Amino acid sequence: MTSLVQTRGANPPKPPSAEADWLSRRMSAIEFLKSAARVDQLPSPSAPEFAIAGRSNAGKSTTLNVLCQRRRLAFASKTPGRTRLINLFGLFENEQEIGRLVDLPGYGYAAVSKVMQKQWQLELSRYLATRPNLMGLILVCDCRHPLGLLDTQLLDWFGPRHRPVHILLTKADKLGRQQQSQTLRAVNTLIKEKAGQWGGTVSASLFSGLKQTGRDELLEKLADWLGQKKAGSEATGNNALVKAPAQGGEAGDMTPVV
Repeated sequence: MTSLVQTRGANPPKPPSAEADWLSRRMSAIEFLKSAARVDQLPSPSAPEFAIAGRSNAGKSTTLNVLCQRRRLAFASKTPGRTRLINLFGLFENEQEIGRLVDLPGYGYAAVSKVMQKQWQLELSRYLATRPNLMGLILVCDCRHPLGLLDTQLLDWFGPRHRPVHILLTKADKLGRQQQSQTLRAVNTLIKEKAGQWGGTVSASLFSGLKQTGRDELLEKLADWLGQKKAGSEATGNNALVKAPAQGGEAGDMTPVV
C-alpha cells in the first residue's frame, strides 16, 4: 500500500480507476434522503446500501464528509455522540437511485444515558442483522486505537451475515509513516487470524480527513461492492457502468467542498 506521507522523489500515487472516478462523481452529487430513529422507519430496501459504523469518537462524520466532498453532509463535532439517528443518503444516475450511504449511530459514548445507549445498540443491531439490501460495512476506527473491544465484538457478531467489511483506519495524520505501516500490518494480521469468524471478506486501509488522503482507495472498495464493471470506452465518451446484482448524524447542509 502506498504510504499516506509522500517523500521527496517518491512516485506519485496512481490515479483512481474508471470505476472509482465514476463513483466519486456520484458521491459528490449525493442527496440526503431521510433520518430515522428506528429501522422500521427506513425507506423500502429498493437500492443497495453500504453502511458506516464506528465508535462515536472515531471520525465517522468527517469520513462521510470527505468521501462525499461536502463540508457538512454529516455534522462533525468535537463532542462525540452527535449522530443519534440512522441517516440515509442517495446516489443517483440519470435520476435513478443506484445506491445509498447509511450513516449509523456511533457506539461506545459513555456520556449518554444507559437507556439511550441501549436504544442505539438495538437499532444498530437490527439494521445490520436484518437489512436485506445491505451490501457491505465500513467500520471506522481511530488508527491510534484500532479494533477495540466494541469493534471486534461487532465484527464477531456481523461475520455470519457474510457481507464484506472494510476497516477504515482514520486520523492517520496523527501517526508517522513507520507507525502507520506497523498499525496497518497489525490490523491485517488480525484480519487473517479472524478470517473464519469475520467472514473472510474483511480488508483495511489508512485514511486522513485532515490530509484528504485514503479517499481513492475507499472509493475503489465501494465501487467493487457495487459490482461496477466498465462498459464502453473513454475514447467514445461512453462512461456508463453496468451494475451487477447486489450482494444480498443528523444530516447537515449540502455545501460542496471547494
